[in-house]
Amino acid sequence: MAVYEHKYRPYQGPVTPAWSRFLILPRYAYQSVFQSKFFIALFALCFVSPLVMAILIYLHHNVNALALLELKASDLVPINAFFFRVFIMIQGSLAFLITVIIGPVLVSRDLANNALPLYLCRPFSRAEYVLGKMSVLVILLSAITWVPGLLLFCFQASLEGFGWLGENLWVAGAIFISSWTWIIALSLLSMALSAWIKWRIAASAALFGVFTIPNAIGLMISELLRTPYGNLISPSVLMQTVTDGLFGQHNTLDLPAWMVLPLWSAWGAVLVICLSCLFLLARKVRAYEVVS
Repeated sequence: MAVYEHKYRPYQGPVTPAWSRFLILPRYAYQSVFQSKFFIALFALCFVSPLVMAILIYLHHNVNALALLELKASDLVPINAFFFRVFIMIQGSLAFLITVIIGPVLVSRDLANNALPLYLCRPFSRAEYVLGKMSVLVILLSAITWVPGLLLFCFQASLEGFGWLGENLWVAGAIFISSWTWIIALSLLSMALSAWIKWRIAASAALFGVFTIPNAIGLMISELLRTPYGNLISPSVLMQTVTDGLFGQHNTLDLPAWMVLPLWSAWGAVLVICLSCLFLLARKVRAYEVVS
């Protein structure tokens, strides 16, 4: 309408807070993600392990249930740090499958359809765009890793008492830190591959290859040079080493003693991988791509 008619009025409705604008992206992403029946089935499968482990914890403290099943408490799996370590291992594997399905399309579709200018021409920074896309995975993976893990820990603590809680509080920290390390590494790797490989199938294959092919190469390098540092190129070995260290375990991969990575080197390699992924994203997430 013409300005001289003085009928224009600015928008007076509620404004989204600046700190939460990035959550707009996962809100709309989930509408398409949960349209897939296969994904819904996989996501529901992710809660089978927490349910089974909650039942095991309950049986440890219910004499009547044990008598009904004709079992003894000594016949059940002990509830200790290794119990929660196994839980994180199972849920981490399922988190990887979810990432392979969702991760490769997070950024590639926007780049393939030149949609980034539509995002970045609004009061929406590149950092908020990356954070919003990353939160699609972070929220889903949190729901199947550290959230049920801490709920199981609290369930055990409530049945066992404050004495057990005080002695095993570090286990809760191990659950939280190991889960977040795995979530951040998976999210950044999948987004970096999504940004640089615009074909979904190729990006999914690349993500799968990143966690499988370097295992064989790293073991080969370590065998030839008789050094543990060949495994620094294997993200799966790095995460296994980091998680073992957090849970007080040692060499759950059953590697020879001379092939076990020092914990500090595994943490350093994980940090380098995450920073490299951020660098690759910074190179690709731009309003316009200049091709020379």
